[in-house]
Amino acid sequence: MLFPPGARPDDGAVRELAEASPGFAISHDPGGGEGRGDGPAGAGDWLELLANGLTFDLVGLAPGRTAPSPVAGNAVGLPAGFDPVGMQAITLQPGPHLAAGGAMLPVVRSLAWLAARLADLPGTRAVAWHPARSWCDPAHFRDSVLRWIDGGVFPGLSLASLTPMPDGGMQSQGLALFTGQELRLEPDVADDRAAGAKIALRVMHWLVESGAVENEERLAVFDGRTLRLAPSDNGRFVRVWRG
Repeated sequence: MLFPPGARPDDGAVRELAEASPGFAISHDPGGGEGRGDGPAGAGDWLELLANGLTFDLVGLAPGRTAPSPVAGNAVGLPAGFDPVGMQAITLQPGPHLAAGGAMLPVVRSLAWLAARLADLPGTRAVAWHPARSWCDPAHFRDSVLRWIDGGVFPGLSLASLTPMPDGGMQSQGLALFTGQELRLEPDVADDRAAGAKIALRVMHWLVESGAVENEERLAVFDGRTLRLAPSDNGRFVRVWRG
């Protein structure tokens, strides 16, 4: 979560949000305002939060040191003229006991859900989802993630991103956290960028629901056409063509 200089929340602001938001709680508060010297990422003040039976560390709270600010990448829903320079960050990350399972889907879903709740912290200007290098409007991030958690469409623009490639194709960034593979739209699918983005979001949702692609698959999309999906030679991508 990104804030203007001097606007980062303290533990009291997080406590107020937790008391007003069902589903998560503060499970450990070291108190004292001095932070944990050997704490996660070397950040300043911190809290341990409990959500869905899992614990996560929230680091960089005021008045301690700000957490490292992520590189600004794909902007989603942010107002024109939004300037990331000088923004200060607090960072949510799996607790130490989840380090080995940080990429497991239940952990990632809980992390995204909790980040969506924390997007309501006063003063939040953007939510940065590191794997996708996306910087999202807080309300957009919150609403799209919570709809997904409630059974809606996977929030491809919030939790993954699309990058045009020099050959005319498009590739995702961040999808592999959920499926183990990134998406690669071949040029014949991505020739119309707007239509290609809609197709990519449809395929992302299907992949998150269905899992990694190991063999060739066929998938019907909203325009009545059929797509051909197949793993890349190294298995890191799902390649998509028409037909």
